[in-house]
Amino acid sequence: MLGTDFTTGSPNWLDLGSPDTEAAAAFYSAVLGWEFVSAGPEAGGYGFFQVDGKTVAALGPLTEEGATSAWMQHFMTPDIQATATAVTAGGGTVRMEPMDVMGEGWLAQFTDPQGAEFACWQPGKTAGLQLTSADNTLVWTELHVADPVADIAFYTGVFGWRSAEMPAPGMMYRVLSTADGDQQDASFGGVAPFLGEGGDDQARWVPYFASTDVDATVAAAKANGGSVLMPATDLPDVGRIAWLADPAGAVFALLKPDPRM
Repeated sequence: MLGTDFTTGSPNWLDLGSPDTEAAAAFYSAVLGWEFVSAGPEAGGYGFFQVDGKTVAALGPLTEEGATSAWMQHFMTPDIQATATAVTAGGGTVRMEPMDVMGEGWLAQFTDPQGAEFACWQPGKTAGLQLTSADNTLVWTELHVADPVADIAFYTGVFGWRSAEMPAPGMMYRVLSTADGDQQDASFGGVAPFLGEGGDDQARWVPYFASTDVDATVAAAKANGGSVLMPATDLPDVGRIAWLADPAGAVFALLKPDPRM
């Protein structure tokens, strides 16, 4: 389960790039109850989504030419320069070279060999998110690519991740965990293949936010201009999930975990 005791390769930051940050802040406030707090005038419009005063995600304007609105998953690294080297050696691309972010930490952005974008954060004064795996916070992250086995090999080379197969209806799901500790306890996400022609075939990481009532959250998203990509569905031994897109098209998902898990 996701926590805030970050180790190499664990998700430690999540932010949204949006063409309209004011509208995005209003949407997620209405749907997930988040409060947006600006990082100040020197941050270029960047700020933090908070729950009970704790940062659960962040929001900023789009910075790359031609970029579309999307959530960006960040993974912890103790040495971002070494991580950039490993990404390149594994066939990935460095989209943004490592940079110091005002002493808070080091940031770099990458693309994996199959086109999924991700980022890394080397903690400085800011370790990462302050609250996860609670209501309306990040609880799981999921990679969708054409060839899960090949992409897992790439990330294993970069972060040392482990994976375990979990049969699911119509596919083989693979659960990811960091290199440290019990594999189940260290799990934080999964990898799924594209499912069939005509479906969504964009390689990407999708954040899952914990929800006590997935159906009500879906209704709130629709009422505030969002769209439903996958309606609320019960998955055996997983829980109730749904896939949504915010008004600018950024994809995210909801999960009410099965209480037996």
